[in-house]
Amino acid sequence: MVDLVSQFGHIDIYLFDQLLRGRISAGMRIIDAGCGGGRNLIYFFKNGFEIFAVDSDSAAVQSLRAIARQLAPEIPEGNFRTEAVERMSFADGFADVVLSSAVLHFARDEEQFQAMVAEMWRVLRPGGLLFARLASNIGMESRVERIAGRRFLLPDGSERFLVDQEMLVTLTRSLGGRLLDPLKTTVVQDERCMTTWVVRKSL
Repeated sequence: MVDLVSQFGHIDIYLFDQLLRGRISAGMRIIDAGCGGGRNLIYFFKNGFEIFAVDSDSAAVQSLRAIARQLAPEIPEGNFRTEAVERMSFADGFADVVLSSAVLHFARDEEQFQAMVAEMWRVLRPGGLLFARLASNIGMESRVERIAGRRFLLPDGSERFLVDQEMLVTLTRSLGGRLLDPLKTTVVQDERCMTTWVVRKSL
């Protein structure tokens, strides 16, 4: 029996869905924007992808470099950089795929949120795929408490920058992108909501 964890790591199930649909294939250049410890990159390290990643936490980047040395030693360590998502050092149109998993809801305010999205869009090539999972208020609007702007207190006690459906649809349109999937939101035991936002950049 195939050990799925050793093959895929603890990959986000909705990112796994994009693999099943054939939207992300070997040889593509991927940037994980806000990579953390790299839980979404195990499969890509093992299957011939060109991987780059950034995180503002230098310890997370060092941890990812250690994983890369073990799984894909041919990838230069310089591909993994201690950088803010809103100030990445990649060229325009650099990546085929940009991943953002549980990152955008840590934005301090709308200005930083918009800056992170704009930067991820800048480094994505025309025709490329933006995959984002982020907290929202979709499905539990009455259960969150506004602190300031789009920052809310959630029932689980955490404070997050929350988007809603209208914001993501409007943002997709303003970027000149196209939703590849309807917005999909998981309500986690009435404590928080996570929404999947998958966008194709126009050619």
